[in-house]
Formats: sequence, C-alpha cells, structure tokens
Amino acid sequence: MSLHEQLYQWTARQGLDASSARRLRALAGLDAPPGDPWTPLRRGAGALAAGLVGFGLILWVAANWDDFGRAMRFGLLQAVTAISLLAAALLAAWRAPLTLVGLLTLGGLLAYFGQTYQTGADPWQLFALWAALGLPLAWVARSDLVWTPWALIAATGIGLWMETFGGHGWRFDAATVPVHAIGFVAYGVLCAGLAWRPGAATQPWAWRLAVLASVIAISGAAIGGLFARHVAPQFYLGLGVLAIGGVLAWRRAEVYALSALALAVDTLLVLALARLMLEQRADIGGFLLIGLTACGLLAASVSLIMRRVRAVQEAR
Repeated sequence: MSLHEQLYQWTARQGLDASSARRLRALAGLDAPPGDPWTPLRRGAGALAAGLVGFGLILWVAANWDDFGRAMRFGLLQAVTAISLLAAALLAAWRAPLTLVGLLTLGGLLAYFGQTYQTGADPWQLFALWAALGLPLAWVARSDLVWTPWALIAATGIGLWMETFGGHGWRFDAATVPVHAIGFVAYGVLCAGLAWRPGAATQPWAWRLAVLASVIAISGAAIGGLFARHVAPQFYLGLGVLAIGGVLAWRRAEVYALSALALAVDTLLVLALARLMLEQRADIGGFLLIGLTACGLLAASVSLIMRRVRAVQEAR
C-alpha cells in the first residue's frame, strides 16, 4: 500500500475535514516538489575526483621515487598541498574536494618528514598532528567530504595513543585502566564535538563514522578485558561507557547511535554469558541458551528502539 492510500484511509477513519486533510498532506510532504538530484551527484563527483587525483599522485610519485631527490620530494608534496588549499580558497564550488586533496597530501607530507629525518615520534603523534593541522581545514570547508576523513584520522590517533601507552600492546589489566579510560573519554569528546559542529544536522556522516569507530574501539577493549585470564576492569568500564552513551542516544532518539550502542552492549552481554558457560564446561544446552539469549536481546533492543522513535515522532 502506498503512502497516498494510507493517508487517505487514515483521513477517512479519523473523520478529518478538508482543512485538516490539506494540513496533514502538507506535513507528510506529499505535495512538495522532488529534491534536487544534482547536489548529491556533484558531491559524489567531487569526492571521486579528489580521490582519483590523490591516488594518481601517489602512483606517479611511487613510479618516479628513485628519480626524485629529497628536496624534490618535499617540494612536490608541499606544492600540491599549497596549490590545492589555495585553489580551495578561490574556487568555492570545488572547495570541499580541493580541501580533501590538501588534507590527504598534508598527511603524506608529515609521514615523509618523519620517515626522512627519523624523528622517533610514535605513530599516534603523527595522527594527532595531522588531526590538529587538518581541523582548521575541515572547519573552513564545512563539508562531510572533509569532516569524515578527519574524523577517521582523529579516531585512529586515539586508538594508537591507547596502544602506545598501554605498553605498545593491547594489555587489559588494572595497570592500563587509566589509559583506556582517557581514551574512552577522548572518543566521547570526538563524537560530541562532531555532533555540535555547525551544519552537523544536515551532514551527519562524519559524526556517524566517529560513533562507529568509538563503539568498535570501546567494545574491542571491553572484549579484551572480558577474555583476559581474569575478567579485567576494562570490561566493566567499557560496558558502562556504552550504557551511558545509550542513555544519551535514547534521550535524543538517535536511531543510528542507539542501534550501534545496543548491538555493542548485546554483544558484550552474550560474550559474558559465553565465558560463563565455557568456565562451567556447559554442554549443548548451554550453547543453546547462548543462542536464545542473543536472539532475545536483539529482539528486545530492536523493539525498544522502534518504540522510542515512534513515541518521539508522535510527540512532534
């Protein structure tokens, strides 16, 4: 049944007059003109062009690497970065893709500098500097085409920082709890900053990527703590952080964040039950219980999320 048919049936069932029926149609957007298809096409073409330019530059440099001296290599990377950013400042229509080229080339320049002079910096410092220098570029571009890779850079830097200060390995014990706690807070700040940036409501992809990266990192640390020799505090810390994030997403009725956080929490609870079953040397009945619990948690999560979204929509 189409939306028009459903609307007509609901109008007749509720006994609405002509004025109320017209208002309902207007709220449903049935009489609104179709959206502009060229805007997403232009964004997609710009993203593809920026990616092809950057990839072509990488291949060209790689093919002629032995023929370039150190000065030539630095000059080439600096020239591409400067030219792309200058063109982005002058050409408003191509600002986002050109800024993306500048952001990616900036990362290549920082990596080559660290490789050439052997500064001894840890990988997280490269990503931290890259994110810090790229933040003004993303802020000026005001496009998810730039914010999204920037979010990935920042999230990667946070993960590498936790790995470095966790003893250059994914250790899950009481000694590394402060490191993981600070990392979890950093992920939260990243998500909050991207949610509150100008234009976030109409360009949500950078925020969604940050939420996904944060959920994966936090749940990964919690799983590592769960399957340590003895259950490490990271499991309870990660479960608590995800639960807090779920409460915040519940209040905003944000479907994407609610879905990601609910899936992560369900996964941790099922894995905790699986560890318990393995410790108890459970038989086939225990594994059946794990499967039923997973299905029940997933069904309950989906039902709660759908009810919350419908309640908010009805309230509006």
